[in-house]
Order: sequence, then structure tokens, then C-alpha cells
Amino acid sequence: MIDVIASEWLKLRSLRSNLYLLAVSLLAVLLSAGVAYLITRGFDGQSPEERLRFPSNGDGLGNGLPVAYFVLGALGALAITSEYSTGMIRTSLAAVPRRQAFLLAKVPGLAAVALVAGQVLGFAMHFAGQAVLGERAGQLLLDGRTLGTPLSEPGVLIGVIAAGVSMAAVTLIGLGLGAVIRSTPGSLIALIMILFVLPVVAKTLPAPLRAQLGSFMIENLPSQIAGVGGGLLSPPAAGALLAAYTVAALTAGAVAIALKGRRVKVLAAGVAAIILAGAVPAVAGDSAVPAPSTLAWKACPDKDAPPEMRCATIQVPVDWTEPSGRKITLPLGMLPATGTERRIGTVFSIPGGPGHSGVKDLKKSAGGFMDLRRRFDVVSFAPRNTFDLGVLSSQCLTSGPWIFLPDDRVQYAALAEVNRASAQRCRKADPEFFDHLDSASVARDMEAVRVALGEEKLSFIATSYGGVPAVAYARLFPSRIRAMVMDGVVNQLLDRADSDRMSYPTVERQFRRFAAWCGSTTSCALHGEDVGAIWRRLVTGADRSPVPVRGEPPRAAYTGFDLKVAAAPSLISPGPEPESPRWVQLAEAVRRAAEGDASGFAGYVKQATESLKVPSFVGMNMTHCPDGMGYGSYEEYQEGRRRGGRLSPNFAGNEQWHPLACVGWPTPVTNPRAPLPVEDLPPFLGVGTWSDYAGSTDLVLRVPGSSTVRYEGHGHGLYLSGETCAIAHVNRYLTSLRLPPAGSTCRPGR
Repeated sequence: MIDVIASEWLKLRSLRSNLYLLAVSLLAVLLSAGVAYLITRGFDGQSPEERLRFPSNGDGLGNGLPVAYFVLGALGALAITSEYSTGMIRTSLAAVPRRQAFLLAKVPGLAAVALVAGQVLGFAMHFAGQAVLGERAGQLLLDGRTLGTPLSEPGVLIGVIAAGVSMAAVTLIGLGLGAVIRSTPGSLIALIMILFVLPVVAKTLPAPLRAQLGSFMIENLPSQIAGVGGGLLSPPAAGALLAAYTVAALTAGAVAIALKGRRVKVLAAGVAAIILAGAVPAVAGDSAVPAPSTLAWKACPDKDAPPEMRCATIQVPVDWTEPSGRKITLPLGMLPATGTERRIGTVFSIPGGPGHSGVKDLKKSAGGFMDLRRRFDVVSFAPRNTFDLGVLSSQCLTSGPWIFLPDDRVQYAALAEVNRASAQRCRKADPEFFDHLDSASVARDMEAVRVALGEEKLSFIATSYGGVPAVAYARLFPSRIRAMVMDGVVNQLLDRADSDRMSYPTVERQFRRFAAWCGSTTSCALHGEDVGAIWRRLVTGADRSPVPVRGEPPRAAYTGFDLKVAAAPSLISPGPEPESPRWVQLAEAVRRAAEGDASGFAGYVKQATESLKVPSFVGMNMTHCPDGMGYGSYEEYQEGRRRGGRLSPNFAGNEQWHPLACVGWPTPVTNPRAPLPVEDLPPFLGVGTWSDYAGSTDLVLRVPGSSTVRYEGHGHGLYLSGETCAIAHVNRYLTSLRLPPAGSTCRPGR
């Protein structure tokens, strides 16, 4: 057999046509470079926003790989069909009567040449594409990929090597086809059908059939072997399928060359089909199949839900210390994975508030999750503290007292009585439920959802106050977290002093931006005036003599504290730029208040809350207070007031509004601040706007290896608001667990 292999090797290296074919294979490198050049031309002409949505060139092999396959497949086919076309096959078979041994003797030489050529071509195509893209290759895209992926990216080196191996496999497939067809033109046509026509046909099919069939195309197997996407198969399944294609082709060739007669080709094709019939279902069964779930998902009844969205419910204990006791029902929503790539798992979106519904978030922001859904199901719920869950009166939860700054212990005690009475009015309807609305209970509900989904681990996106149940979950179930994104979150781990030292400078910076905007924008009602001086004079005077609201009772008059509380949300989130409608509204309200009428503030507060002043919602406090967001004593309050005066000349006291709402609260703290088990947690990703970044950063950097992205702009929360640069960073992290480098930033419109 060794002599036969040696003779076949001599034939292979002595034929000039083989050298020509190997030289022609370099066209694949030129094609990869040429397509990369066209990509740069198109990319450079796009806006920053459009660039984020540009398709990735990946490792650069996709464009030239089919050409390389065809050339090397032709090399394999010609190794046998050339002997048939010249009549040398009779001489060869006379010298080697064992026909199957004759065919198989061609395999080692062809495999060795193709393997070397494949690796050379693979790396050459990759480096050519990267070189042409240049610095553009690192451009982050909305789906979490980059425009070009270097070898340092996870799986890329393996993918390039796998592509080289797949070229050797195609060479042997060509050999098998040549042995069956026995005609050079026929073999080349068969290769064209397999390598070019079938993939194009697959791409014309509707989703998800397009992705399902595309996963079985040879050109898509290397990236799946490397585990970097490109199809629905797992790396072992993709590797097994490539091997099955090769074995089927060689087996069919061995059957064809061993037999004579008109039915030889039919028999050979049947043998290949039998092999693939066993292999394809096996690897198909290993493709993306959602984990078994005990949840009964069905179409959502709401008309405003996206048609693909699914809804379900789950029952959880009211009191998790008594799991067999009374149950409540929580609504769930799911945006299912689209089936275009291999499913990684489930992303759980933790809503903010507290009291907001994650199911509504999925309805409103379904489009923003589209790229993530290539690899994940996206799930959320209406948590137990949702205002409209139906257990407690929605009207009761969305009302509350007007908070004031106590000047002494007597006023502090009076505020406690007001808060307690307001809470008891809601609590008396269902004390057991009211007493178990802390974020740790919400976190245990999230764990129940994970169990019902059948997932070993979940990936999370926590928004705003969703960071508090996220921290509780990380503390209670650290081993169940695959990835955690903290998006503009409330940081429960900060003590009161550190929180004030972060929050007050943030609102002061926003105030300076507002003043600068007024100085440069004629639509500002305070344009051309000293905004800072007007504001300080207004709030100081209002603390001495509250500003009345025209046409309303005297008790509706605004103190300086009321003005700060009403102004802060608009200050933080001015609305779409450059119009900044909430800043326009704020400036007009300040002007009118300075003239003695606070109805500008009262008007937009009432529009949002149905109250003339910002009410301290019982529905929010029923979670804030058990989570330890209040003051522990009058002395702590006094120290906070003094600290605010030192830190914030314009908004001192504003940060005390939420803690004062918990003075006199009738239920104890059940989810206090406590450290994270950082050694058991994966690295986190924090993202935040000008107003969110500091708190999110402090939280995530407590976990070793974590990273952050700063958005150089206004607002609160980024992923659900559709900020594409932040979405790209989050998608990259959730998909590949790769974190952005330290100091990464996003800018509006980029």
C-alpha cells in the first residue's frame, strides 16, 4: 500500500495542471481583499449611526472561501477524472487491481497538499481582509461584532484553521465526486451546485428555514466549528458534519470504483445518502433547541404586543420563607430567539421603577432587542411590586404625600406620621402582600422564573432601580449568573455619604449644562440672563415665602425644596437634542416662578403625576423602604442635610427626597445593604449616561474583571432607550463575554 501511495504522490506532484490550480487558488485571496476594499468604500460613506448597523466582514474568509473550495475541490476531482478522460485508468487499475485501495491511495497526498494550501489560503485571506480594512476593522457594530475580527478575538484563530481543514475536506469530497461521476465537466458542475448554487438557494428561503439550511452548507461550517456563530450547529456537530460529508463522498467513490454497470452511480449515491441520512439528523438534533420549560407560552392578548412576542404566567409565594403558603401570579413576556444563529440562552431584562413592568418594556423596546435575539430568548416579567398587578389598588400606589424638609425633631416626627398614615391606607387592604415587596423577594421570583425556564444560568440586563434586585440576586444566587449588565442602575451598595458625594456633583454639572444651553439658545426663556443667580435667588426666596400656584389652594405653593424636586428630572433628561423640550419647559417654569407664579412647575408635574407637587408614591416606597433606602435616625438626616449644603449650592436637599419618604414607614428593612460574593461572580458590565455613570461604575467595579462604558450625553438608561453604541457594547458582552477596554465611551449619534 505504501508503494501505491508513493506512486499516487508522484502523479500528483508531476502534473502541471495541479500547480496551475494551486496558483489559481490565490484568486481567493484577491477576492477577499477586493471585497474588503468595497466594504471600506461603503463604510466610509456612512454616518456614525449607519456604521453601527453595517454588516461585519468577520474573519474575512467568507468572500473568498467558496472560490478556494471550488479550486481545491477541482484538484481532488481531477486526480481521478483525468485518468478516466485519458484512458490511463485502465493502466492504473491493472497495476493496482484492488480498486478501493487505488482510490484511497490518492487520499494522503491530496489531503497533505490541500491541508497546507488551505492553511496558507486561510491565513492569507484573513490578513488581506484585515489589512485592507485597517483601523476600521475595530469598529464595533450593533450586533456586538466588529467590522473585521482579528486573530485575538475568541474563536477567530480556530475558525481560520478550521477553514483550512475544510478546504482539505472539500478536496477529498471532490475526489469522491470524481470517482462517482468519472467526468471532469460533470464533477465540476457538481461542485458548482454544492458550493455555489445550493448556498444561494438557501439564502432565498424565508427565515428561519434560511438559517436552518444555511447551517449545513460547507462554507458556514468553519465558523460554527470555532463557536463564533454563523449557524445553528454546535462546534462538535459542525465538525462531525464536515467529517460526514467527506466520509460520504469517499465511500460513494469507493463503491463506484469497485463496481461495474449502469447502476453503479445510483448505488454510490444511495450509499452516500445513507451515511448522510444518519449524520445529518444527529447534528441537527444538536442544534439550537431551547431548554425544556414548564411555562405555558402563548400569543400575548394585548393588541400592542409585537406579533412574535409570547406571554405566560408564573405563581410564586407571597412570603419566600413559607414557600408552600399563599401564591401570587406574575405575568411574563418573551421575545423568542429568531433561530438565525445557535442559541446561547436567555437574557432576563430586570425592569426599573421600582414598580415598572418588564413586560411593557419588551413591548415598547422589541426592536432594540432584535440583534440580541439572534442568540438569545429575551424574557422579563411584571414584578410583584408593579403598580398595576391588581393585588393592591393602583390608585393607592400611584399617590402619596408631599415630602418636606423638616427643620427640627418635631417636624421630623410629623413627617413620619404623614408617611405612616399614607402607607397604612394601602397596607390595610393586604398586609401580608404589602410586607413582602422588597427587592430580595423580587430576586427570588427571578430565580423561580429561571427554574421554570429550565436554564442553568441567566444573563441579565438591569435598568435603573432594577440594579437593586440584580444585586440581591447576585448575593443570593451568584452561581446562576452568566453575565450581568448594569444600565444606569441605583447602587444600593453605596452608603449615604458616598451616594451624596456622587449624586450632588452630578446634578450640579447638569445645572451648569442647562445654564450654558440657556446662554447659547434663544428658545430658552432665560436667554441672556444669569441663570444660576436667578435660580438661587428663586429657591432661597421660596424657602422663606413659598411661591403660589395661580388658581390653586395655598398649600400647593412651592418651597425651594419643592422647586428642586420638580426641576431635577427635567434637568437630568432634557429630551431630544437640539430641541431639548424639557429644558425649554423648565426655563419657562423658572421664569414664571421668579415672577411669582409656580404654575409652570405645577403644570408639568400634574401632567405626569396628577398631583400639583411631586408626590412620594406609596408604590415606590413599599420597595424603597424595605430595601433600606431611608434614614436610620434624625441625626443621620441632619448630617445628610449639612452634607448637601456643602456639596451642592444649587440643589442641596434634593437627594433627601427619597430617604425622607421612608421616615415612619410601618414595615422593617428586610433587604439591607450587604456586600457581594465577588469571588463567585463573573465580570459585570456597567453602562451609564452623565447622570448614571458614577453609581453604575462604583457597583460593577466591586466585581473583579468588570468594565464600564460611559455615554457622553443626557438621559437615564441606555439599552431600552435605543442608544445604539451602548447596545452594541452590551450585545458584544452578552454574546461573547468580551468586555470593552477601560475608558470606553459612546457619544450621541455614534
